[in-house]
Amino acid sequence: MTGVIDPRTALGTPLPARPYRWTESEVLRYHLALGAGPDNLRWSYERNLVVLPTFPALAPSAGMFDPPALLFPGVHVDLTRVLHASQEVELGGPIPRSGTVTLHPRVVEVWDKGTAAVLVHETIATNTAGEQVFRSRSTLYCKGEGGFGGERGPSTRPEPLPPRAADAELTVSTLPQQALLYRLCGDRNPLHADPEFAAAAGFDRPILHGLASYGMVTMAIMDARGLDDVRSVTGSFTGVVYPGETLRVRLWVEDQRITYAATVPDRGNAAVLTGSLAGRA
Repeated sequence: MTGVIDPRTALGTPLPARPYRWTESEVLRYHLALGAGPDNLRWSYERNLVVLPTFPALAPSAGMFDPPALLFPGVHVDLTRVLHASQEVELGGPIPRSGTVTLHPRVVEVWDKGTAAVLVHETIATNTAGEQVFRSRSTLYCKGEGGFGGERGPSTRPEPLPPRAADAELTVSTLPQQALLYRLCGDRNPLHADPEFAAAAGFDRPILHGLASYGMVTMAIMDARGLDDVRSVTGSFTGVVYPGETLRVRLWVEDQRITYAATVPDRGNAAVLTGSLAGRA
């Protein structure tokens, strides 16, 4: 059964602002769900705790998939048809280990790809002074939901990788229970836990959250390169990661920007994630 997408309603209806509060414990839980451990205590121990720059991606996803449907004004799509296509986080500065902001969510784009629909959901977080603390933007690919007569929009393909050999290579291992751990951070999409739901969505078994691999790769790159001041992280989800798989991550380093590409060697180097990290401009 197809869902409902009305681009005029989706783009024209303001979404309610809401407060969002986090504590040191939420930050630690997030880092531990991404595999942080005793080898680098800046992620896993409150003394000198640093907040991973991908942490703001949690804010808009909390509660978004409960009930199991993508629900906004003008949008009602079964979650078995929804895939996270890309994610971008932009920071105004280092994220404090605890704080309260006001979230201002909105649907900024609705594109009709014919066989699918693409929605872009953006959340801007502001402090009590009205200053932007972070911006999180998610692109969602809705299978079988196109054909409603909307604009096709730009290409959603990831940017091409640099045309040269990578400057470095990393290995990132995931645990068989990685998706179950990550669900404790607030994203309860059953695609990542329920075998029957995963099968209905076309997968052999539950898959790892795209935002989990996005955070794990970011953490590994920051550790390997000794980075502290990352102000933006992008990620395009080009394939799925199954919990327990190991990722090969290639890096290209240029000034304040690192481009990365992650693949799964055990599946013929299947491409799963590409993106970039950028520091202070």
